[in-house]
Amino acid sequence: MSKAKNSSRRAERAQAFQVLYGLSFAAGATLRDVRRAFLLYPDNRDVEPVEDESLLPPPSGFAWELVQGVWTRAEELDQHLARFSRNWRVDRMGRVERTILRLAMFELLYRTDVPPRVTIAEALDLTRQFGEDNAAAFVNGILDAATKAAENGSLRPDAPEDGPQAAR
Repeated sequence: MSKAKNSSRRAERAQAFQVLYGLSFAAGATLRDVRRAFLLYPDNRDVEPVEDESLLPPPSGFAWELVQGVWTRAEELDQHLARFSRNWRVDRMGRVERTILRLAMFELLYRTDVPPRVTIAEALDLTRQFGEDNAAAFVNGILDAATKAAENGSLRPDAPEDGPQAAR
């Protein structure tokens, strides 16, 4: 992957994080709300606010794939995260860390074009930028365990019911 593509994806991950984090405060948001939040995000400078939402262009790009994928699969992603977060219920995690972990878990499961080590490094960068001081170790521990499970075949999309023992 080229440096330009890496830089672009880094910015798009940050954008996806910020949109999803903002939406984490909007109980009951629909996919339509997600689409609107994404399209009206400040970094989408080419999109002008309009009265008629049907006039908005369809969302696209890596950031949108992340936002839509995480939003539509949040329950599944949380089940996977629960598998690897020892002594922490997903609903008790901070919003920042939970959002970053969902993004990374989505990439591990559904974006096979992104190497797991890149996913982890990018998640840690987001955590250092937006999370609590000690959160990077927490995020790293969960993602490291998930990556090992993916490598041995016990982490698959739609298979969160395989407990941690399945990886042993």
